[in-house]
Amino acid sequence: MADRFDLLIFDWDGTLADSTALITRSIQLAFADVGLAVPSRQQASYVIGYGLNEAMRFLAPEATATQVAQIVDAYKTHYLARDGEIALFDGVAEALAHYRLAGYQMAVATGKSRRGLDRVLEQTGMGAFFETTRCADECHSKPHPQMLEEITELLGVAPQRSVMIGDTTHDLQMALNAGTPALGVAYGAHPKADLAAMQPLGLFDTFAELDGWLREHG
Repeated sequence: MADRFDLLIFDWDGTLADSTALITRSIQLAFADVGLAVPSRQQASYVIGYGLNEAMRFLAPEATATQVAQIVDAYKTHYLARDGEIALFDGVAEALAHYRLAGYQMAVATGKSRRGLDRVLEQTGMGAFFETTRCADECHSKPHPQMLEEITELLGVAPQRSVMIGDTTHDLQMALNAGTPALGVAYGAHPKADLAAMQPLGLFDTFAELDGWLREHG
């Protein structure tokens, strides 16, 4: 059993799954389809972790509700055409199995929809590792603390005995808002310097580095 944490809460995209490039490109293609100014790769990757509607409204604040709905629909079309190609980062499956044997509880807090998360958990076979999951279409979008608050309350784990692990400043800010420690990974959507400014307990360039830290310090 871990000495420091009882509950590991993972973001999905860009943290466990190598999906950042597909999400970013799908956002850009969706804007092009609707005839709106296409966001840069940096702008598109910034909103990863938000719920879809929140993300598109952030990128197109002047868009009408109809246009936002069109962007969301176009995004889903582009993303779903290739989401079966997305792989977990190297070592994720083995690490989750180790954490389970070590006595951790685990959960997912993600900007994905419930339907989307359930689909990828089935595709990857990772669903059995998680006691519970929370998605952006059933909670407030990150960085609101609702996802973490519901997870820790349901599992009966104090926020201080839990840790949020994610690749965006939205993940780390959510943890701060919930009074939960956080670990950042710099191989996903947001730049390392931005993550470092949030002062997480640790910041890692690869999943292997994160895994090593959890095995030693968790």
